[in-house]
Amino acid sequence: MKSIELVQCFLYLIALISLAPVLGSFMAKVLAGERNFLTSILGPVERLIYKLSGITLDEEMNWKQYTWALMLFNLLGIAVVLLLQLFQAGLPLNPAKMPNVPFALALNTAVSFVTNTNWQAYSGEATLSYLTQMGGLGVQNFLSAAVGLGVMVAMARGLARKNTGNLGNFWADLVRSTLYILLPLAILFTVVLVGEGVVQTFKPYAEATTLSGTTQVIPLGPAASQIAIKQLGTNGGGFFGVNSAHPFENPTPFSNFLEMLAILALPAACCFTYGKFVGNPKQGRSIYLAMMALFLVGLGIAWWAEVAAPHPMMEGKETRFGIMNSVLWATATTDASNGSVNAMHDSLSPLAGLVAVTNILLGECVFGGIGTGVYTILMHVIVTVFIAGLMVGRTPEYLGKKIEAREVRLAIFAIIAPCAFVLVGSAISLVHDYGTSSLGNQGAHGLTEVLYAFASAANNNGSAFGGLTVNTPWYNYALAICMFVGRFIVIIPALAIAGSLAQKKTAPFSAGTFPTTGGTFVILLIGVIVIVGALTFFPVLCLGPVIEHFLMASGRTF
Repeated sequence: MKSIELVQCFLYLIALISLAPVLGSFMAKVLAGERNFLTSILGPVERLIYKLSGITLDEEMNWKQYTWALMLFNLLGIAVVLLLQLFQAGLPLNPAKMPNVPFALALNTAVSFVTNTNWQAYSGEATLSYLTQMGGLGVQNFLSAAVGLGVMVAMARGLARKNTGNLGNFWADLVRSTLYILLPLAILFTVVLVGEGVVQTFKPYAEATTLSGTTQVIPLGPAASQIAIKQLGTNGGGFFGVNSAHPFENPTPFSNFLEMLAILALPAACCFTYGKFVGNPKQGRSIYLAMMALFLVGLGIAWWAEVAAPHPMMEGKETRFGIMNSVLWATATTDASNGSVNAMHDSLSPLAGLVAVTNILLGECVFGGIGTGVYTILMHVIVTVFIAGLMVGRTPEYLGKKIEAREVRLAIFAIIAPCAFVLVGSAISLVHDYGTSSLGNQGAHGLTEVLYAFASAANNNGSAFGGLTVNTPWYNYALAICMFVGRFIVIIPALAIAGSLAQKKTAPFSAGTFPTTGGTFVILLIGVIVIVGALTFFPVLCLGPVIEHFLMASGRTF
């Protein structure tokens, strides 16, 4: 372990901890409709959008109306991205003459980007036109992130309000999230990335003659704009096939640092946004501390696993950035449901790979995506206060709202349902030729490849372990189903809980109320998250990365 790596890691954590409260406060103002420093510039644009769209801000929605608007908007998004791919050969901005994308792959990609998963079963520079990358994938990078923010805010309103069924206006939440938060940050970040050398051009692919006299095609394109929002929006879909390991996406150590910081900046800030929205900043800080503790433990285990080997394990990692940056990125991207990579996760040591897949299997509640991490961990918060209520013999409460059987059932369903798709999908793939024929490795490592793919899809992460050929009919359709269900099987219960809580009265805090802001609550919350994950996935993890660790120690590899 080099001292420079420790310094880099320390600077990263300091920057993350410093940015989160500032961004969180700004986001709270924007999403509450309050005046901010961008209002004078973007306010007229916002009002014009409402006027042209026929949106009336005073017309709030109950949870069912909010859900219907959200679902219809996302289904329309899937249709648009699907059609762009199916007909891209005849559309403009296709200088490389890319053919139409096959239906199974096109459907998988459309569902992937609309659900903020950004799973990619293709290589972007060899499959998609500039128009499809920008008008389809790039647009959804903004909108899918904005949807996550909207659901988080709707759930916060449900907890903060009383005696009402209204959770806000989905369209207003979508517009404000995109116009005031994601778009300005993405423009600024794009300019910085271009300055670092990330390509941003509409020119056709370049050709170069190698020393041996052969012609090499060098892919180009409007990459920087997509890289900026892929990181800020916890999307992760790369413009190029090897994602942020490509020098055109991530050319310098400074760009690497900034892109890693962008992965967690807004998800961490959402904790503070939530605290301000519910009128109790301590609640947001408690959630933030639980997330940060799990993040640091995972990072420590993964880093130790990589440097504890007798020789540096550089296979599959970036020699430009070193082991620490590969491990830090892998930990951040799997915690944040971002999915981008700057190294092959398939090449991580078994224990580091265990950390990466476990981060995803915990339900992406350790920071998670923008907004999604907060409303997902709130499912665990509800279970935690329910358990605490059983311990003290009182009806569980959270923020003065009584947590009753309906809310507990919905929360448990939201936690467990994606797990079922991960385990069932992996099991089917491992017992049939159409699943095992795609394996790049056998034995325990092969099992981890399949488990990682379904975990990434069902929990909307999007990163790939590697080694598994997923551009097949089985994996394209199966993973598309997992991505779609995994996204909305959590969102719908979250909105239903918000609608139920919004109608309740707020009970005053008393001596018997279990506090949800102290160290005891944080420890209990972490315990619930870990125990639920362990009880669900411990057997399959033992058959995969755990047993591979012991086999590797005895000289056996796959």
